[in-house]
Amino acid sequence: MRMRPTLSWSPAEDLPPGTTELGPVVSALGSGGVLVLSGAGISTESGIPDYRGEGGSLSRHTPMTYQDFTASAQARRRYWARSHLGWRTFGRARPNAGHRAVAAFGRHGLLAGVITQNVDGLHQAAGSEGVVELHGSLGRVVCLSCGVFSPRRELARRLEEANAGFEPVAAGINPDGDADLTDEQVANFRVVPCADCGGILKPDVVFFGEAVPPSRVEHCRSLVRQAASLLVLGSSLTVMSGLRFVRQAAEAGTPVLIVNRDATRGDRHAVTRVALPLGTALTTAAGRLGIPVADEVTARAR
Repeated sequence: MRMRPTLSWSPAEDLPPGTTELGPVVSALGSGGVLVLSGAGISTESGIPDYRGEGGSLSRHTPMTYQDFTASAQARRRYWARSHLGWRTFGRARPNAGHRAVAAFGRHGLLAGVITQNVDGLHQAAGSEGVVELHGSLGRVVCLSCGVFSPRRELARRLEEANAGFEPVAAGINPDGDADLTDEQVANFRVVPCADCGGILKPDVVFFGEAVPPSRVEHCRSLVRQAASLLVLGSSLTVMSGLRFVRQAAEAGTPVLIVNRDATRGDRHAVTRVALPLGTALTTAAGRLGIPVADEVTARAR
């Protein structure tokens, strides 16, 4: 059975309203032991759009599913053509103030860990360590036949060589690095196989319709159990992938705090939702704690 992505979630009318008061977030960070759970909203200030916010990509774009990717060579051609073009923009994205603030909190020993639903590598590029990439990373490629991993930049080089002159104009770039191209624009794109065994290559990300590895989920659950509080940054929590950790924390009596401009599916489990831009909110919180946030970060190779 093919699974389609969860496209929307309608908030209930009785959800508590958002606030601009950062006090509870500052207090939680000051006490330490904070587990960060981040979503696409933290990367929008780096030029990467989100899925479900205002103008989110799901209003115009249905992401590739695992079932479609594995079943159809045509679907893989479409995916890799669009992803290859998108990577040129996506791969140049740099950490923003929100990523840098999270890294600063970590350097000052305030965090119990960072779980991200994003596949962009920007937390690590900002200097955060031990980041759990819940949905994987676009910076890696895996062969579905032999299981060998390789850097995305290596695949990008091979695709450039196989598709000289491929310079279509995209209508937009999506959070999964996928560029909006028509079927006509991708019709002649050449997909390259695994260099080791000739098998099918897939980005090392969890597609819609694909399960997060159980060991990774359990690791995240362990982090939630050990955390003093859970701070959700820029996630609508529409899908269970992230919402389950919010529910776990709330059921255990661990305070859940959310920074997101729009209502989220986890609001009813949170002690507060701060409706401010993430860069502003997190740098302000850092300032109140006397923690400097670097103006610039030299991004690591991704």
